[in-house]
Amino acid sequence: MGNHPIESLMKTAMESIQQIVDVNTIVGDPVETHDGSIIIPISRVSCGFAAGGSEFAPAEDNKENGNTGGQAPALPFGGGAGAGVSVQPVAFLVVGNGSIRLLPVDSNVVVDRLIDTVPDLLDRVAGMFQKKKRTSDEIIIARD
Repeated sequence: MGNHPIESLMKTAMESIQQIVDVNTIVGDPVETHDGSIIIPISRVSCGFAAGGSEFAPAEDNKENGNTGGQAPALPFGGGAGAGVSVQPVAFLVVGNGSIRLLPVDSNVVVDRLIDTVPDLLDRVAGMFQKKKRTSDEIIIARD
């Protein structure tokens, strides 16, 4: 069964998918804006693949006359293959002005803003604790 017709169907379909879906489909080409920022589109790619086929029994008259040399005649084959690809934009990665931001296409903007502000908030809270510690250390030193 070295070179079965279904193999060529599957190979053709998989090569077509490979040509469509590559890394540039997922992480798009960067675009530079007039202010020097770079915008990189990020997409989600989904693909599906199916192949099938059947060999048909030879006609009765071919069975009697077509068997030569002890080898069974090749059976007629019918089959097909198909594939589908879906590309959905997910986000844009914006690099510029000393920062990197991920801007989602379809999500809750409030939640994204909260996530963006968490590192700054943690820095401020840590700074407040350091100020309190310095103030209490200064008071202890002043009493001595």
